[in-house]
Amino acid sequence: MKIHQLSVSAALASVFSSEQGLASSVAAARLAEYGPNRVEPLAREHWLLRLLKEFTHLFSLILWVAAGLAFLADWYDPDQGMARVGVAVILVIVLSGIFSFWQEARIERTLAALQNLLPRQVEVLRDTSVQTLPAEALVPGDVILLKQGDNIPADCRLIEAFGVRVNRATVTGESHPQSCHARASMLESHLDSENILLAGTSLMAGRGRGLVFATGAHTEFGKIARLTQAGTVMDSPLRREIAHLSRSIAYVALAIGVVFFAIGTAIGVPFWRDVTLSLGILIALVPEGLLPTLTLSLVLASQRLARRNVLIRHLPSVETLGSVTVICTDKTGTLTENRMRAERVFLDLRSVGVAELGQDPAVVHQHELFFRIARYCQDLAEVWRDGQRSFDGDPLEVALAEMSERVLVLPAMPPRCDEQPFDSERMRQSVIFPTEAGAVLYCKGALERVLPLCTSIHLAGAVRELDAATRDSILQAQDEMAAQGLRVIALAARPLPQGCPREAQEQALGFCGLVGIVDPPREGVDKAVDTCHGAGIKVIMVTGDHPRTALAIARQIGLVRSDTAEVICGDQLARLSVAQLQLALDAPEIVFARVAADQKMRIVEALKSKGHIVAVTGDGVNDAPALRSAHIGIAMGLTGTDVAKEVADMVLLDDNFASIVVAIEEGRAVFQNIRKFITYVFTHNVAELVPSLAFALFAIPLPLTPVQALSIDMGTDSLTALGLGVERGNPKAMQQAPRPRGAHLLNGAVALRAYLFLGLYEAAAALAAFFFVLHSGGWQYGTDMASSDPLYRQATTACLAAIVLLQIVNVFLCRSAVRSAFTTGLGGNSLILWGVLLEVSLILLITYTPWGNLLLGTAPLPVAVWLFLLPWALGMIALEELRKLLARRRLAIPKP
Repeated sequence: MKIHQLSVSAALASVFSSEQGLASSVAAARLAEYGPNRVEPLAREHWLLRLLKEFTHLFSLILWVAAGLAFLADWYDPDQGMARVGVAVILVIVLSGIFSFWQEARIERTLAALQNLLPRQVEVLRDTSVQTLPAEALVPGDVILLKQGDNIPADCRLIEAFGVRVNRATVTGESHPQSCHARASMLESHLDSENILLAGTSLMAGRGRGLVFATGAHTEFGKIARLTQAGTVMDSPLRREIAHLSRSIAYVALAIGVVFFAIGTAIGVPFWRDVTLSLGILIALVPEGLLPTLTLSLVLASQRLARRNVLIRHLPSVETLGSVTVICTDKTGTLTENRMRAERVFLDLRSVGVAELGQDPAVVHQHELFFRIARYCQDLAEVWRDGQRSFDGDPLEVALAEMSERVLVLPAMPPRCDEQPFDSERMRQSVIFPTEAGAVLYCKGALERVLPLCTSIHLAGAVRELDAATRDSILQAQDEMAAQGLRVIALAARPLPQGCPREAQEQALGFCGLVGIVDPPREGVDKAVDTCHGAGIKVIMVTGDHPRTALAIARQIGLVRSDTAEVICGDQLARLSVAQLQLALDAPEIVFARVAADQKMRIVEALKSKGHIVAVTGDGVNDAPALRSAHIGIAMGLTGTDVAKEVADMVLLDDNFASIVVAIEEGRAVFQNIRKFITYVFTHNVAELVPSLAFALFAIPLPLTPVQALSIDMGTDSLTALGLGVERGNPKAMQQAPRPRGAHLLNGAVALRAYLFLGLYEAAAALAAFFFVLHSGGWQYGTDMASSDPLYRQATTACLAAIVLLQIVNVFLCRSAVRSAFTTGLGGNSLILWGVLLEVSLILLITYTPWGNLLLGTAPLPVAVWLFLLPWALGMIALEELRKLLARRRLAIPKP
């Protein structure tokens, strides 16, 4: 037999202990065998090794090679300033690596939140005396002393209990306090047994002694923690996409660099000049500023969401939100207000509004027992606020108590002598009070679990036999209430015969009536659900409520619109195979009702297997595996546990479903904005590459030095690129389906526009400015020039200035791929305007200050060069506007 099925003496014997506890020597031996009572982290690599790995992935390795070549080139020819290039590249590697390492630290924070639920000290019987020991010192066989307010440090079997009530929400998801006792249980599972206390739960009332039978990772709490740590973490779509983009760019950069190094060697180009060429190609093609700019863009997006009650804990999840295809959401508190009130009652076989009860005192008097049950069968705390009494506790119980208080003055709740607690299996609660006539049992719960126990009914102050016709009337009344979106609670009672055994107490009950409780939908939720439908996002309600109530609320908020919606209850779900569940999820409209919290993960995994990007809400410790398994785990900020918040990718500060939709809209905008600044950045990459290729293929000086190219990547273009990353989203973004799962940031359209259109045009302008200065100074084709030659420096400065000027134009062109720049305008994004100001300031400083000339090898430009570049800027606008016009016509987009 299992420990919860044994008597107290047999339970003690099963772990070789006694009521006086263990001897210290025995405890020490067991501690060595079982280990400390704590949630041990999984074996992980040393933090230094993990940090080093962030600097050794493919993207970083290529940049390390570039930095090394730069230092070698500087050693051979110090006049080229290549050491500055090497330092700048290393700075990029370090910043990106530190950020990625910081992201990994969130697993340690999750573990810390789990540990915080366990007490630090505990009173233990050791050597026949009470000792206060660290919770980590507990071992199986220890006897611990527990009192009201204590957190349970390990899985225990109660061997003594006085009025013990436990809140198991953090482990089981059941928020209703449960009464516990020390008697043997005949239940199969120890999780449901009333003599078991689980680690991580808390003692709400009473005192007792517990026999420890599981510690550390062997507790139910430890198993959840282990699963939370070991569960598969899905890479965000953004992480995968950036990795794909980085590999593609890296391979292309390496290939082109190697090919042109080989060509240079074959045609007799001096070795170090060939190295400089290859390095220039590498730096031109690798967008060094991409990862820092992306990070800052995500940070700013998360700050915007924080102002709208969405706290982002994991930056890449901002973009992942834009990929979501399915949202699995709770009902109570997320879709509804979680402010319940009793709306209707079913008495004397007729439905009456609660507001009407005060108009008929006779009815209230005849059904005083009904209101006594509603008031006394609960676990509420009475508090005083502003001089008025109110109730703290489960919102449903508060609604029942407030209903009774409104219609009837009742004496203070008497002390109960016993209780059979509510749990998700029984779905009812019974409390027993002593009276002068003997003990009386009050029962409340789901009708399907209460009505079968009833043999009589209270009608008009009399007790009558409950026949089949009356049962049908009661069931019909429940269906009618549930169809109105009311949560239906049945109330019943019976006087207990003296000596009635516990297992027979909840039999031969007298049915007293039904209460219909309303939990109004949150304001704006219907619009949010409608937005999801328009955006091609499937919303699935997962709730513990009655299926009819769940369906009624789903209809009220527009989640269900047809008459063919699929409703699956928890017991049905338990019988479905993996394949059957996946097929059931194909239903256009589906609601899961009477579902236990631990079944969420199964639904999430099934949706992931079907190729969906899944967001799921949760609030308890037992939700942590599902939150971690989902692509986007969403914890509740008001009602969620610390563990759920630590595991989740985002936290709803207002517990409101509408906030999820706001976050998804922001996520879609982020993806499009990343494409915008990729287009912008890759344009100048081409403009940097083509001059290097011209240097390799023709007898001309190098038009743009590597350090000048880096000044564009990490300096002049940094703030404008970031401005594109925080552009306002397309107002029609939520009228489109989620992007295909295989959609890449760098698709054909983006590549053609950046590389072959804008990039080539900008490169042509840069080379034109370079040659304009050279020819103006009398340079002849084929003539070599020293890097210190003033004419050469002025020509490279003109090339740099051309790229910067056209990038200033380009940032406004890139604000939309199809809308005219004259429509998007110059305003509406202060970051872009500040970025343009920065670009202008930097190019002037680089061009016209001695330190700028010294640092980047530049020289002042005459006004004629700027006048030469002006038509190129206007031509870029004209050509891009023509392309956008043709694109709008092809896509049938009305002229803005």
